[in-house]
Amino acid sequence: MLFNSSSTEFLIVGLGNPGKKYEATHHNAGFMALDALAKELGVSVTRAKFDALTAPATIAGHKVLLLKPQTYMNLSGDAVYKAASFYKIPPQNVIVLYDDISLVPGRLRIRQKGSAGGHNGIKSIIAAIGDEFPRIKIGVGERRSGEADLADFVLAKFSKADGEAMTARFDDICAAVELIIKGDTATAMNRYNS
Repeated sequence: MLFNSSSTEFLIVGLGNPGKKYEATHHNAGFMALDALAKELGVSVTRAKFDALTAPATIAGHKVLLLKPQTYMNLSGDAVYKAASFYKIPPQNVIVLYDDISLVPGRLRIRQKGSAGGHNGIKSIIAAIGDEFPRIKIGVGERRSGEADLADFVLAKFSKADGEAMTARFDDICAAVELIIKGDTATAMNRYNS
């Protein structure tokens, strides 16, 4: 697909829930990672557009739009669909950062495509644009037996140790995003799927 060089080529989506009460919760790992990427790029994800907060940026010579859906997790696909449709961005150029409860804090898993794995934000995006989009899963730990139910767990705040283990990987997430944009997802997977 040929792109207009003045147009946005990639969408980088961080998943989470808007609002103060959800800040620093397991389910907002995607928002936190996207904010770290924005900081590295010298931009702030604050412009309201497409039912999301957005920021234009450039990575590896490509124009990208950073996007934090403000629809709540279960409707994340609405914002992704609106932005991808507006810029005519194919699913292969939509990179999604999100929490994964099957991975220990600080573990990353990069995939070129796949199922939702029970994640409601990813289910919503798949329903909107299909499953052919690259994603970076960010380990947030799993609830132990006898702990709160799943909804309570994903909406709980990180412990200090778990939060530090996760945020320690933000540089790797930024590097992985750049590799994916350069068309080198295989290297990103080999290097960061630890």
